[in-house]
Amino acid sequence: MKSQRVERRLAAGFAADMVGYSRLMEFDETDTITRQSKHRKELIDPKIAEYGGRIVKLMGDGMLVEFGSIVDSVLCAVEIQKAMVDREAEMPSDRRISYRIGINLGDIVIDGDDILGDGVNVAARLEGLAEPGGICVSEIVQQSVAGKVDFAFEDKGDQQVKNIARAIRAFSVAINIDQAATPLDPTIPLASPQSPPSEKPSIAVLAFDNMSGDKDQEYFSDGISEDIITGLSRIKGLLVISRNSSFTYKGQQVDIKRVGEELGVRYVLEGSVRRGGDKIRVTGQLIDAKTGGHVWADRYDGKLDDIFELQDDITAKVLGAVGTEITLAEIERSRRERPGSVDAWDRYLQALPFYYQTDLAGHEKVKVLLSQAMEIDPGFSSAYALLALNYSQAAFHAWEASATYAISQSEELARKSISLDLKDPLGHVALGWVHLLKSKPEQAVKALNRGLEFDPSYPTAYGLLSSALVFLGRTEEALIAFEKANSGSPNDPLRFVWYLGVMNAQFADENYLKCVEAGERAILLKPNFYGAYFISAAALSYLGRGEEAKEAVEIACKFNPKLSLTSVARNPMYVRSADIDRLLEGLRQAGLRE
Repeated sequence: MKSQRVERRLAAGFAADMVGYSRLMEFDETDTITRQSKHRKELIDPKIAEYGGRIVKLMGDGMLVEFGSIVDSVLCAVEIQKAMVDREAEMPSDRRISYRIGINLGDIVIDGDDILGDGVNVAARLEGLAEPGGICVSEIVQQSVAGKVDFAFEDKGDQQVKNIARAIRAFSVAINIDQAATPLDPTIPLASPQSPPSEKPSIAVLAFDNMSGDKDQEYFSDGISEDIITGLSRIKGLLVISRNSSFTYKGQQVDIKRVGEELGVRYVLEGSVRRGGDKIRVTGQLIDAKTGGHVWADRYDGKLDDIFELQDDITAKVLGAVGTEITLAEIERSRRERPGSVDAWDRYLQALPFYYQTDLAGHEKVKVLLSQAMEIDPGFSSAYALLALNYSQAAFHAWEASATYAISQSEELARKSISLDLKDPLGHVALGWVHLLKSKPEQAVKALNRGLEFDPSYPTAYGLLSSALVFLGRTEEALIAFEKANSGSPNDPLRFVWYLGVMNAQFADENYLKCVEAGERAILLKPNFYGAYFISAAALSYLGRGEEAKEAVEIACKFNPKLSLTSVARNPMYVRSADIDRLLEGLRQAGLRE
């Protein structure tokens, strides 16, 4: 059979990323979001259009752009970087927004509106090599524009970058910017009075590199990392960043000091996994993010059947290194019940990335893989718990034919997980989500707190707890739970849901302006999130901003055509009748239909 032809073309790939985004957001989210949006609207997007570029996709604080002309791509980057210095000159040095830009010329693969391929990957790696406010280009770019532009290049030599086998010859662009207006240095911490640094030991576990030479084994190396995170998270004296945030650095050439500052941790664990047949090699190194120095490093060789013992050994050694206040009893606490079969655990690991896809296709794949895991090992509690969470997610997103069916499946699986292993936090958290979906916030609080007893660093549990506490009118506690969720996973893709909890808390306390501000943050993270729009609409009504309230309701109904006063009243987000009445009245004023 003749293979389908892949569409390709030669193009300039332009990758840009904001420096210190997480730290700036932590210091003042509203200000950072406002300034970033203004820079894009007034400078970056128009400049890209002026030079014939096409924004392919936005990636949180970064973007990928395609240019037909390599000269235009470099000129555009230089003008953006020069203008950014002027635009941020009046800001304090530790508050300035700046960008890194990487540019490569190469063969790209066309995939609908997206572009893929080695040409794009190299641009992304070059961006990581650029200085704050700087531009880094490949050798072919430097050669292509030499003599056509009036600025020089500095040869950075051959660079070995992550997931690119060959060395990349890199050049930085000499922009000649006034040094008095130096962009933000990511090594300078932001002293936010709202979020003082934690006194207890803190750690982020990066996704371990897959060294097996087989991309299909990626799930396995990710799973090793996640399992170590789970073990570390059971320690009460340790702040552990969730995988949803630490994995955002996957595939990047990272500066450990930068990771430490952006995630607010003292230690970073990184490593690699090589699997071949029944043999496995795992390397790990613990790094002090403040100094960049190695605290501990080791290599483990063994058989696949030894993997659980190997992971426990890594966890215990990390715990022994990060703080003397962590006792032997706490280290022992990190050891947990394991599945009776490595094959069952392997299916569980394969299911994890599909669960985090958060879409219907991933939901269906999770059901298949976890059903296989439970068939192999009927006593594997975490498989039941993850499948329960998967069904709760389906109920939330309406992926099953009936939400009632999805919730009942989730409850049955969660209770089965708890019966198999009372100390597995996943089961309790899954049951807490079920209680929330069934509008039983008191029971949800009990279940979620039970899960947090066994995993004190579980951001999702804190995020759900925040919502449950709001429904009960315990708004001050809800905001504390939100802060714990946020500090445990500052880059979490579910943060838009947690902000809904903040909105509800502020609305319940009649802090309508803060409610709207939290809604803006949620919408920035998830532009099609109808929940943020309709709660904002009610708050805007009470602020006297009627036109904005009506516009917010229209957008909410666009994303959820079934939304009405009746549907909101049928599934109120509060227990207190006064809160429900105020929400409905605000939505009525905003024009929501009966």
